Amino acid sequence: MKRHSFGNGIKVNYIKREGTLSSFCIGFDAGAIVEEKNEIGVAHAVEHMIFKGTKKRNENKINLACDEVFGFHNAMTNYPYVIYYGTTLSSDFEKGFEIYSDIILNPIFPEEGFKEEIDIILEELKEWKDDPYQDCEDELYFNSFNKRRIKELIIGTEESIKNIRLEGIKEFYYKHYAPSNCIITIASSLDYEEVLKIIENYFGSWEKEYLCEERDLYEINNKGIFTKVRKGLNGAKIQYCFPIHFLDEEEISLLKIFNARFGEGTSSVLYDEIRTRNGLVYDIGSSIKNENGIKLFTIKLGTSEKNIDKAIKLIDNNIENIKFSKGVFKENNIRKIIKNMHLKEELKVERSIELCKKITTNEIMYDSVYDGLNEFKGNIGEYKILKVVNKVLKNPSIQVLRPE
Repeated sequence: MKRHSFGNGIKVNYIKREGTLSSFCIGFDAGAIVEEKNEIGVAHAVEHMIFKGTKKRNENKINLACDEVFGFHNAMTNYPYVIYYGTTLSSDFEKGFEIYSDIILNPIFPEEGFKEEIDIILEELKEWKDDPYQDCEDELYFNSFNKRRIKELIIGTEESIKNIRLEGIKEFYYKHYAPSNCIITIASSLDYEEVLKIIENYFGSWEKEYLCEERDLYEINNKGIFTKVRKGLNGAKIQYCFPIHFLDEEEISLLKIFNARFGEGTSSVLYDEIRTRNGLVYDIGSSIKNENGIKLFTIKLGTSEKNIDKAIKLIDNNIENIKFSKGVFKENNIRKIIKNMHLKEELKVERSIELCKKITTNEIMYDSVYDGLNEFKGNIGEYKILKVVNKVLKNPSIQVLRPE
């Protein structure tokens, strides 16, 4: 991989990929966590409105141009970032990149179609809440924290979406979309110098001041069990969360090794104990959400309503037992875990567009193109792993979603 910084502050990552395709991802530290209290949902609304027209193309012309050159393209707003990405034939890369440069640099945010776009976002909100696991997670975040942005959905609430105004969208865009806040990653069969020339042609003259503001993103969770009743639910959903924002990079790496053994896959401790041996759940797993503004270790499961209390008790027992276990993380086991983690990460970025997205978002969140798999070096022993586990796995917030 090669890296370059333009004079206006834009950072570029380039990866040579053989073949006939080129992919790109253009990202900004302009996700939901940078919103002010009166801006909930605005970051996502900007992502929608930016496609409504530019100084040279209306929405229809944008759609026609994209359909002509892209095999795939999209945009996404998360808590810590917003990204715009696509894949073209390498022979059409400049055409595709020009279209997105126009969309990002020259939006006019027209009044026409604004209300309709807000209505679309409101429909998106309804669909989001249809997924019971997602609903359980949303309730967990809402109940676990008092001030954090993740209390509310990225998309916002029905009330906050209805309160979004076009002027607010413009203000957010002009504040956060700036060259020094922009990361571009390209995976292409085109040569490095040719790609740089194309990027410079369309983004090199972009000049705009950007003032990065420090934000207080984290707080200690509200421990306890929270319950919500939901109509039409088959069975129950349960989710745990434990904050990890206080861990350093090495500790996050150790927690990843622990998680791979504790809660990932059908051979994990949680799956074996709670599903295979006791038959209390039909689905269970743990994961690490290390994104900026989130930073949580989570456990989620599906069970029957009658087994809610039993499942929680058994999970709590497994957590306490693993804290003082001996022999689970032997040196040979650790090597196997790390090897398997590398394999899974390689599979995730096998497609060039996924590689571009990963590198871009990593640099936005961690100021590094890596997110942890390069740091498994030196002595990694059971003692170190369990020390981190004991630091994290205490005082959980637990959300129960049960049928009416």
